[in-house]
Amino acid sequence: MSRLRATRTGLVMCAVICVCVFLYFRNPDPEDLQEEPTYPLAVECGFYPDELCSALFHGKGAAPQVAKFCKNPHGSEILAHFHGPGNCSRLLEGLRFITRPLSAEEGNFSLAYIVTARTELAMFVRLLRAIYAPQNVYCIHIDAKASKKFKAAVQTLVSCFGNMFTASKVVSAGLTRLQADLNCMEELVHSRFPWNYVLNLCGQDFPVKTNKEIVHYLRSKWDGKNITPGVAQPPQGARPNANRSHGQLTPETSIYEPPNESFQAKPPHSLQLYFGSAHYVLTRRFAEFVLTDVRAKDLLRWCKGIHSPERHYWVTLNRVRDAPGATPDAGWEGDVRAIKWKQEEGSTHDGCKGHYVQDTCVYGPGDLPWVIRSPSLFANKFESSKDSLAVTCLERRHRLKVLGQAEGPVDPHWHFQQDSDFNMKLSH
Repeated sequence: MSRLRATRTGLVMCAVICVCVFLYFRNPDPEDLQEEPTYPLAVECGFYPDELCSALFHGKGAAPQVAKFCKNPHGSEILAHFHGPGNCSRLLEGLRFITRPLSAEEGNFSLAYIVTARTELAMFVRLLRAIYAPQNVYCIHIDAKASKKFKAAVQTLVSCFGNMFTASKVVSAGLTRLQADLNCMEELVHSRFPWNYVLNLCGQDFPVKTNKEIVHYLRSKWDGKNITPGVAQPPQGARPNANRSHGQLTPETSIYEPPNESFQAKPPHSLQLYFGSAHYVLTRRFAEFVLTDVRAKDLLRWCKGIHSPERHYWVTLNRVRDAPGATPDAGWEGDVRAIKWKQEEGSTHDGCKGHYVQDTCVYGPGDLPWVIRSPSLFANKFESSKDSLAVTCLERRHRLKVLGQAEGPVDPHWHFQQDSDFNMKLSH
């Protein structure tokens, strides 16, 4: 009878717990309504067939029913690793992070990354594991408006790395993007990690080039110079020329917002104002200059009166002739981001195959041929939660390239799940 009674008690407790869980998800806490999108734990397709991805890269298209069948499997896989017991070694192995330098050239040339993120944990993890290398250093800026669940998951992942930290100062208003970069840059400069260049990314970016290709590009093409694509500020009301002299892809060139109408003051120290991309690749010495030079500090205060200050600040300071690594005579040189702007449809690209959000293309599978042909280091933008096929295929291609360029042994868990022997051969 005691065993029967215990069994009945257990069943009652189980029923109570199930009812509580049901009621919780039926009536969630208001804050949880803004949490991460729910990915199904059971999916119909455990991974994307590489034959499908290969067809997309070659512009052959793919049957819609196949793409729908393989919806969000990697989002589910990624998020599953943040639930249940585990330790860092298990987490990093399960998420397939590469934990050793893959070549001597990469090991001797460290990069610093500033990554700002707010939503889409699965997309953030995809980006982070694509750019991660143990010789690099990473400052993660979590937006102050991010959900508690997102913040907790990112902190859990970051705590597993010795060369990664979250920004101690968090912003979400005013000079948001610019100030977030500067906060991280200050911590990177004062960190114990050596690094050569710093790059800024957002959670919707994804690399087109491998770490090895980025390092080689910076060492061979720029050699201690900063990359801040842009041109001299056009007169009030005019629009800048969106074309490059060498006809390559144009990042953020035709998006121009003039200073506020009520703002009449000229830039401090008689600086010539420039306008360009918010994305950059900067030397360590230039980062130190930005944090200490009086002209940089005064320009930052002045920038509070203009629209999109991040599109003026970096490019203006990099045109100061005595700034370390300055490129005063540069224009749109430097392929930092591949972006499809709506107003450039028909000139620099053949249209967005995904969908536009505020005149910026969120890539769909049909955009992949254009993305991989781009000379840029990164592409923007991707949304993993709505249509993960584009970023999943790009991620698989990127990992195959990374492992194929490795000059040393490759751990088995660094490979993504394969669906053909052909792709296993490619990765070696």
